[in-house]
Amino acid sequence: MPSLSTLFDMALKAFDRFQHWLRAGVTLVLLLVLSLGLGAAAKRPSSMPAGNAITDGRALLRNALPIDNPAVRELQKSLEDISEQLRAQRRWGGVSGDISKASRILGTREADLLASVPEPRKAAAESLLAQLKDGISRLQAASDAKDREQTLTERGNLLILVGQLEELMVDKFPFEVPKEYSHLPQLKGRATVEFVTNKGRLVAVVDGYSAPVTAGNFVDLVQRGFYNGLPFTRQEDSYVLQVGDPPGPEVGFVDPTTKEYRAIPLEVLVQGDDAPTYGITLEDAGRYKDLPVLPFSAYGALAMARPGDDPNGGSSQFFFFLFEPELTPAGLNLLDGRYAVFGFVIEGKEVLGQLKAGDKIESAKVIQGLENLVEPGTA
Repeated sequence: MPSLSTLFDMALKAFDRFQHWLRAGVTLVLLLVLSLGLGAAAKRPSSMPAGNAITDGRALLRNALPIDNPAVRELQKSLEDISEQLRAQRRWGGVSGDISKASRILGTREADLLASVPEPRKAAAESLLAQLKDGISRLQAASDAKDREQTLTERGNLLILVGQLEELMVDKFPFEVPKEYSHLPQLKGRATVEFVTNKGRLVAVVDGYSAPVTAGNFVDLVQRGFYNGLPFTRQEDSYVLQVGDPPGPEVGFVDPTTKEYRAIPLEVLVQGDDAPTYGITLEDAGRYKDLPVLPFSAYGALAMARPGDDPNGGSSQFFFFLFEPELTPAGLNLLDGRYAVFGFVIEGKEVLGQLKAGDKIESAKVIQGLENLVEPGTA
């Protein structure tokens, strides 16, 4: 069965060995030890990215959308900032300021918000704006009452609407996938997948805008029923939960038409790039400081597993990343750029935390976005 790589295993052992150091708060010491002990990682600069890394999968998905609309990004930021205002100290004045800014954008910049929406989707966008204006009133009421939980709930509901508005702004697929991968399924957009496990239900959004080949392969396998009944085969506390190894001697998906193992290239879209990098880790490409659009900084990231010595050897096995800030600090993760993240769990994170090796995916199905799947020969 394909492992997550020699480096991955070494990192796991190192994390286990020094876990008590991390829980004492000596994260930088551990990173120095890892950089000295892991040959490839020693080349990685030790500087941390500016600002706080985003650890919410929904926020990462919003930011990953290929759109250019300053007004909606300002609206998004003002709402996202509310959680920061309430995280350590309850700065209700700051919350009120963020709400006022969001309200002003909705009230005075509606034309700007609609400018990026293609004409056939304008009516849907206008409906979302009306819902956002109504929601702002409820958010303001919760803030006035200094009800922290209700304020965060209303904020979350509004950000879901903002994400839907932003998705309406995507006019076309932003780049051409290299022709050498035309024999593989591709996801030209996004899809939502529901997993029913023996412990409960999970829902994940799969992002073809950032990883069309990886996401397309996954959605195609979900549609085939490939994952139904498969057990989780690897579980590392606070690190990964892996699944996708079919019964029998095969370690991945064998296409019944070609009778060949379907191999998926490593696919990583870097912030600022127009298209993904294929077939090579960011480290091997010399891009040590570059950050992926879809990073390993959120609990419930979905990523393609592969043999450690073959960046293009992934197939059906994938893993859920069990982000733990002390063990895998955001922005300093050894997996970023070495494995392809292709989505995030948005519902059922509490179920994900209960799953162990031996538990099963009872069923997996696409509940939204199947029209974005492009099968080989149909593009």
